[in-house]
Amino acid sequence: MISKARALAIWVPILVVLLTLPLYTPGYYISLLITILMWATLAVSWIIFSGYTGYISLATAAFFGIGTYITVIFWPALPFPLIIILGGLASMVFALLIGFPCLRIKGPYFIILTLGLSELVKHVFEIYEVRVRRAVGTILLDAPSSEVFYYSLLVIVIMAAATAYFVKNSKFGLALFSIKGNEEAAEAMGVDTTRYKLLAFGLSGLFMGFTGAVIALRWTYIDPNIAFNPLLTFQVTIMAILGGVEDFRGPIIGAAVLTLISEAFGVEFPYHFMIILGVTLILLMKFSPNGLLDAIGKIRLSRRQTL
Repeated sequence: MISKARALAIWVPILVVLLTLPLYTPGYYISLLITILMWATLAVSWIIFSGYTGYISLATAAFFGIGTYITVIFWPALPFPLIIILGGLASMVFALLIGFPCLRIKGPYFIILTLGLSELVKHVFEIYEVRVRRAVGTILLDAPSSEVFYYSLLVIVIMAAATAYFVKNSKFGLALFSIKGNEEAAEAMGVDTTRYKLLAFGLSGLFMGFTGAVIALRWTYIDPNIAFNPLLTFQVTIMAILGGVEDFRGPIIGAAVLTLISEAFGVEFPYHFMIILGVTLILLMKFSPNGLLDAIGKIRLSRRQTL
């Protein structure tokens, strides 16, 4: 009970600050926060499947891109909240459909398969644009305000974080972590590993689709190479691993750190940014292989022991 009270004392003020930030924060910082929220949502969504099961998925761009194209297809015919919901549901349905055969494959073969899957979906949408729309790329007009993007992503990241938390602390999460520990042993104990992996894969795709549907309007111009950019997949994976993959706070920390590093050095040192980023990641992984959240926990523990 004490831990719950402490958790409320920490998270309620943070939530109040986040909800009121647009009222007194300059536009530049709101834009930066939108970027952090986007990456944080994608990274938290990634750990719901990959972090908990140990299956490294590189299908992030596929789910994100499907969400963006739901916006391309339906904007402005449908209300923005409905488009976001449709984007998430479309990505989740796709994840469930392709997950049933794909999740029977393990190890590096699964990683390669999911990366190839993203490229396949990208080319399908390229064919759609050339053959059906007779044009490549779409400009989305009459986008909502920055505040709408901010609050939309804030709601989605809270939903994703809450889902990641409750999944981890449930029988569902116990089954997923048993798959990560030893899938064959889990199956021998009667765990329906295929079903649990499929459900986690679908949940991961759901929140990625939500995010893609929101960001499509913020980016204004969308084409398949933008929507299904493989660099997005790798960046999300790095952020999640950097922060820590077994708790929703880790990906949020990783997303915030990498976004701020990019903002700080990407403009001032555009030709040296990737070197700085690479060295930073190497050092972090060297001294904190389980992520920044684990490093923070060890620092706090050592301080308590010295008191």
